[in-house]
Amino acid sequence: MVSARRSFEGTLPIAALSRLSEVLASTDGELQFELDFGRDELGISYVDVRVRASLPLICQRTLEPFVLPIAVDTRLGLIRQERDEAGLPPDCEPLLVAEDGRLNPADVMEDELLLALPLVPVNPDASLPDEVTGQDPDPAGEGRSENPFAVLRELKK
Repeated sequence: MVSARRSFEGTLPIAALSRLSEVLASTDGELQFELDFGRDELGISYVDVRVRASLPLICQRTLEPFVLPIAVDTRLGLIRQERDEAGLPPDCEPLLVAEDGRLNPADVMEDELLLALPLVPVNPDASLPDEVTGQDPDPAGEGRSENPFAVLRELKK
C-alpha cells in the first residue's frame, strides 16, 4: 500500500469497533474515514489518517447522554522497531507495524479515536445544578429560613 501510494475512503459502523464501543453510550452510527499511504521526501513510510465521527458519550457532570463530534487528522510513521522512532519527523506519530508489514486499518482508526476521546466527557452545553454551584435559586429571598443565630442576637441584648 505504501509503495503504490494507495488511498482508501469510506464509512465503517461504530459497532464494528469493539474497544471503542465499550466506552460509548450506544453503538449507533458510522464513522467516515480516509487513509492515504505513501513515503515522504526522506523515504519514511507513513499513513495519513482522517476520521470524522459523532460519538455518543455519557456526560460525567449530568450523567446524561450527549453526542460529541470527533475529528482526527494525523500522520503516522510506519516503523518496524521502536528504535526507528527517533528517525521520524516531529509532526509524525509512530505506529509499530508487525514483522510481516501488515496492519489492520480498522484497528488504526479505533486507536486514534480512543486517543481523541476526552478523559472525562462533559457535555459543553450542560450546567451544574444550583445546589452544587452554591447559587441561590430564590434571589428574592422568599422561602428562605430564618437566620439560626437570630436567637443569639436577642440574648446578647
